[in-house]
Amino acid sequence: MEKTIITTGKTIDLAIEAALTQLGLDRDSVSVQVINQAKSGFLGIGAQPAKVEVTYEAPDPKPKSALGSASRSKPKAVKKPEAPKAEAPKAEVKAEKPAPKKAPKAEKPAMPKVARNYVPAAPGSVEEKIETFIKGLLEHMGSQAVPQAYKEDDNTYCVELVGENLGYLIGRRGDTLDAIQHLANYSVNRGIEGHVRINVDAEAYRCKREDSLRRYAQKKAQQVLKAHRRTTLEPMNAYERHVIHSALQDTDRITTYSVGTEPNRRVVIEYVR
Repeated sequence: MEKTIITTGKTIDLAIEAALTQLGLDRDSVSVQVINQAKSGFLGIGAQPAKVEVTYEAPDPKPKSALGSASRSKPKAVKKPEAPKAEAPKAEVKAEKPAPKKAPKAEKPAMPKVARNYVPAAPGSVEEKIETFIKGLLEHMGSQAVPQAYKEDDNTYCVELVGENLGYLIGRRGDTLDAIQHLANYSVNRGIEGHVRINVDAEAYRCKREDSLRRYAQKKAQQVLKAHRRTTLEPMNAYERHVIHSALQDTDRITTYSVGTEPNRRVVIEYVR
């Protein structure tokens, strides 16, 4: 009887080797069909492993012996016939009319999410340049998300990524979102006069992350005040370090500063006597 398993790896050969190791078979005992080639992604973003389907011959399950099971079965006891019981007269049951079926409610079509203060970008505007670049970048990453750019103040533009399954565009602690933002700032500022700042967000991640960092900073500051000693936080990017410094700048007997080099630069929270 033929069976199949699907395995992945950085290359086709590694995916096949993973299947052979799992099955305990050699290469000549299986047949392989490639499902997906490995993709390196764009600047390391959106990389995908190779995927293969491996077919192998598995032994057929042994059928159970009907004779053996019959010989082990116990003889059934013969029941004595019982005297028929007098049946009580049955009450008449009136047939009820089936309730009329309700017509299913028509579902309202899902409305696409729209970014705050968003209006379609005017041709030739900075918003259009931002959306065009980020849309091309997302397509290279295999994403169908739509960037919606709007101007926040004189030189700051915000971009909301709108669509389904945005988690992988955010990445671990926002690292993929930071990479998209960095590339957008670098590319767009090369083609315009002056300098603009572009902030990219998805599913309000930035706001949620700021709230989480402020709570984290206050918790660590209380520990420092109680122990009268300093503590060093985990590595953070410049934006996250700024949130920590701002959250604790007015806290009595607490000072903060940064140590180390990128990408392992950290915030130190220290007790001031």
